[in-house]
Amino acid sequence: MDGIGGEAASAAGPLSQWQHDVSRLYQYYLDKITPHAVYRWIGTLFIVAIYALRVFYVQGFYIVSYGLGIYILNLLIGFLSPLVDPEMEVSDGPLLPTKGSDEFRPFIRRLPEFKFWYSFTKAFCIAFVMTFFSIFDVPVFWPILLCYWIVLFVLTMRRQISHMIKYKYLPFSFGKQVTYQKHGGKKPSASSVVTSDD
Repeated sequence: MDGIGGEAASAAGPLSQWQHDVSRLYQYYLDKITPHAVYRWIGTLFIVAIYALRVFYVQGFYIVSYGLGIYILNLLIGFLSPLVDPEMEVSDGPLLPTKGSDEFRPFIRRLPEFKFWYSFTKAFCIAFVMTFFSIFDVPVFWPILLCYWIVLFVLTMRRQISHMIKYKYLPFSFGKQVTYQKHGGKKPSASSVVTSDD
């Protein structure tokens, strides 16, 4: 009897070792591509194009596409929302400035860009695999789903934009903030520019 248990344990050993090695290799490549946002998004756009061509070619799987659209909309809301919502939470941590005299605080997303990209790409890959199984090809009238998704998108984005206006934040930064001390607001030479980090 001891031999049977020993064989099962020895068979599980190489399998768990292989699984560990694969997950480490996967994490290694994820870590390598993390700083290359432009190339990551180009690769994701390629995956999106392959998925769109697949759905167009088979003329089906609209319910999968609708579910994918709802999931992407949910990710987008997390990407555009601050980590601490001033309406919902009172926190001792960094909050969004509400007055012009408030100290500058960087925008911290509820869903960071890398996690947004990773979930976005993974969702399209899973949806692509689902298009090979006919059980997911539920016959629906796709224009109604498309209209419903557009209405949902417009209403959600209108709410999100009004939240941005109310709390005066922009979820994107376009480089370092620069102030000009002299020269009457004209662009000075590089030596007289003072950055916001000083």
